[in-house]
Amino acid sequence: MIIPVILAGGSGTRLWPLSRTLYPKQLLALIDEHTMLQHTLLRLKGLDDILDPIVICNVNHWFASSAQLSEIDVRPSAAILEPVGKNTAPAVTAGAMAALEIDSSAILLVLPADHLIKDIDSFHEVVNTGRLIASGGHLVTFGIVPDRPETGFGYIRKGERLDSMPTDAGPGREAFVIREFVEKPDLKTARRYVESGEYCWNSGMFMFRAETILSELSRFAGDIVSACEMARKKGRKEEDAFLLDPDTFSACRADSIDYAVMEKTDHGVMIPFDGGWNDIGSWAAMWDVGNKDENGNVILGDVVVRDTKNSLVFAKNRLVSVIGLENAVVIETGDSVLVSARNQAQDVRAVAESLKAAGRAEAVSRPSTYYSWGKIDVAAVMEDLTVRRVLISPGRSVGLNVPAGRTLNWQVTAGSLVFEGDEQELCVKKNDTVKIDPKTVLTIKNRGDAPLVIVEIFTPDSGPEHFC
Repeated sequence: MIIPVILAGGSGTRLWPLSRTLYPKQLLALIDEHTMLQHTLLRLKGLDDILDPIVICNVNHWFASSAQLSEIDVRPSAAILEPVGKNTAPAVTAGAMAALEIDSSAILLVLPADHLIKDIDSFHEVVNTGRLIASGGHLVTFGIVPDRPETGFGYIRKGERLDSMPTDAGPGREAFVIREFVEKPDLKTARRYVESGEYCWNSGMFMFRAETILSELSRFAGDIVSACEMARKKGRKEEDAFLLDPDTFSACRADSIDYAVMEKTDHGVMIPFDGGWNDIGSWAAMWDVGNKDENGNVILGDVVVRDTKNSLVFAKNRLVSVIGLENAVVIETGDSVLVSARNQAQDVRAVAESLKAAGRAEAVSRPSTYYSWGKIDVAAVMEDLTVRRVLISPGRSVGLNVPAGRTLNWQVTAGSLVFEGDEQELCVKKNDTVKIDPKTVLTIKNRGDAPLVIVEIFTPDSGPEHFC
């Protein structure tokens, strides 16, 4: 059986200000109403012999990731939380160990959670071919057939054709022994790679038997295997997930599965794939894949443009008007605005890193914060008050401990809540308002089967968060 292993631990900054350290690209809805993580999972539907996925993400991203899985009715067979990011080799190691507990003959389909694939039928064909090859003991990667010289990707060079190609592989499918992995090239080298026809982009997608990859990891990166074994042994359950032991995992060597195994193994095979793949690694790439109007503009959100061409304009929270620009990127997120030339979109990372170094919250978090019980969206922060939208998930409860000097004013806009405290219960329904005095201590419960939504207004102070 195939067990997808979804690598959702990234914290990219090239899509700042939409992407933040605590709200990375895989959690964003960039193409339509679904996020990149959701698209990664949804494109698995229709594959044969496939089990529920193993999701691996940073502990700080789990509540948001879990909420997104629930939105599309996906229940993972396992959720593994990394206390720190250590690249893909430790993540794949932990995923393979978990997979063997589910199915001793499992074939892993390792997928980054933040890629776009347009041709789902072609994706299913190449996965089915990969399953057949991986079942024979090969370590399979999918190389993207390049349509341009690209300096932002690593490349894989084809070797000889695989002699033992399964007879029931997809029509026209080929596989090649991997000759070499090469780093991101300069433009001249990239042109030579593409013109030669010998190279594909390195997609970061893999298929192999769980026991095979663990055997090769033990052979080439035994220290990573030992560290992951200990991190699992000392780890603990966290809500509906498993947290790897922070001390042990933090001491694990960081490495990619490419460096740790794929560049060293003699079992590596590449299957070329041409299915509308894009890693959407920059705002320029976002413009490339977006739906363009008659002037070449990609427009998302409440946007008005005039005399503007070949630009990307994204409005998250308010109206954005753009006049007289060409080849530009304009991104608005409520607390930040980015304006850039489209051909300098790769420089966004440097801006995000400088903000992080300066201790600016805009580089780390967004106005939305996820919790095990729901989430809080900050609508406005003014000198004399804060306005927030509080969502409590069905069946969840949360404690309320209001600091001295703070008064809360609530209006329930969806669902109903129950206050529990001092051996009394009070039910507050939709459209009801309630004032909560300082030093109030109680529990709030959503006993319904739909989200409870509260609009909350209070005077800012330096005290702690009142939800606990």
